[in-house]
Amino acid sequence: MAKNSIDAHREGAEIYRGDELCRQKTVELLEELNMPRGLLPIQDVEEMGINRRSGFVWLRQKKALNYTFRTAGRLVSFGAEVTGFVEDRRMRQVTGVKSKELLMWISLGEFYVNRRDSTKITFRTPTGLSKTYPTSAFELEEQGSMTAVA
Repeated sequence: MAKNSIDAHREGAEIYRGDELCRQKTVELLEELNMPRGLLPIQDVEEMGINRRSGFVWLRQKKALNYTFRTAGRLVSFGAEVTGFVEDRRMRQVTGVKSKELLMWISLGEFYVNRRDSTKITFRTPTGLSKTYPTSAFELEEQGSMTAVA
């Protein structure tokens, strides 16, 4: 079974269904983790879950979507299934999230808010490359553009 398999973390998890409730719970989770509230701009969410014991979270959308964070100047792809492990100011072992760099899609493996300067958020690839942005670029008020991916 894969390390990030949802089925391996369902037992004892809080599971929510339906787009409106899942979006609300995702924002609440991001607030609880001291992360920008607009970091996961999801839509048509079928299921969201969190296993607080392991820190594993998942989001299942009807289909993948691309979202442009205008302030950061970044096009990000969110797969139909996004998973990861969360802790205060951090999401690691992320699956289902990619950023467009030049002409290539690069998987993101981790993002975290700097503990000494909470106005900065860093995104890191599984290979260790990273880029830092202002956290304000990922708040809910930020108006980006969203497109569903077929």
